[in-house]
Amino acid sequence: MLQQRPDGITMDNTARPQNDLSDVPLSSLHTSSFPALLDQLGISLLVTTYQAGKLVILRSDNGTLNTHFCNLPKPMGLALRGPQLGIGTRNMVQEYHANDAVATWRLPEGRCDRCFVPRVSYCTGNMQIHEMEWVGDELWFVNTLFSCLAVRSIPYSFQPRWQPPFISSLAPEDRCHLNGLGLRDGNIRYVTALGQTDTAGGWRARKKDGGILMDVACSEVLLDGLSMPHSPRWYHERLWLLESGAGSIGYLDERVGRYQSIAELPGFTRGLDFCGQVAFVGLSQVRESAVFSGIPITERKQERICGVAAVHLETGKNLGWVHFDQGVQEIFAVRVVQGYRFPDVVTEDDPVLDGAFILPDEDYQRVPGAYRGNGSES
Repeated sequence: MLQQRPDGITMDNTARPQNDLSDVPLSSLHTSSFPALLDQLGISLLVTTYQAGKLVILRSDNGTLNTHFCNLPKPMGLALRGPQLGIGTRNMVQEYHANDAVATWRLPEGRCDRCFVPRVSYCTGNMQIHEMEWVGDELWFVNTLFSCLAVRSIPYSFQPRWQPPFISSLAPEDRCHLNGLGLRDGNIRYVTALGQTDTAGGWRARKKDGGILMDVACSEVLLDGLSMPHSPRWYHERLWLLESGAGSIGYLDERVGRYQSIAELPGFTRGLDFCGQVAFVGLSQVRESAVFSGIPITERKQERICGVAAVHLETGKNLGWVHFDQGVQEIFAVRVVQGYRFPDVVTEDDPVLDGAFILPDEDYQRVPGAYRGNGSES
């Protein structure tokens, strides 16, 4: 049931994960401006939460925010390029491809305008996949456990492609907590890490201010002294990133060689994407644990929330937000689905897969007409 509060915030107390039969609801609050912004931009959002084991689809539905939950095992990184979707889970890299015919089957009838269907899964082992990006036909990802950038492989768990120069071996020791991955002109260009260290878990000793931003092309450290940085993004001729430990979004000011914050938000900032002049930033409550203790945001007295905030790039103004107030405490990735307002993602436990046969056009023409309409097209 949706409830409108006097302050304009809408409460959704009935959002439940797809195919989840538990009695524990996942609920959320949102400002009225948030779905209105999605409508204005003609977009929707994909969000991962590894802590809750969900892929969340945020989409506007007649002026309110529809929060659609799909079950996945510990999803983290998202790579989205046109019809291609990649998701890094606990021990797999899963690839999906959009199919318009399958979209016509989804409920509510006539609403779904893009549907991602599973196509290939690669077993990787639990190497703590973080951010991901498509480069040509390759799907790159941050292999945090082995402190490297890697690509998917059929014969191998992964193929390493790059390591920071201060990492001396390919060891499953999470030596620097490599995490963020950014493109420039379609090529891998930027990474973030929580420390410039070469010992097992060595980044933990200076997590408060040991974070770095690197240029992969020349293996140069562009910024250091950051508090748990994430999500480097080249956008509108600026290199944006999140200083998660301070709960901020900002950019590299190349004139002075330092991080320039444009907004501080009430959460651990992680997950970033853009549309127009708006940045969509993931927010996590972060647990009071050894990993997150001693960083600036946990020392603040203000309440931390979990959700997604929309921030204006020029002014730093918060344009609206969605807040998960039950069941979800941590967000990892945020991706804008450009040009689609009501997408869906078919997961492996969805019965639609039993009858969705997707064929090339020339083969589809050989199927008798009585059987067409089952979504079996390219």
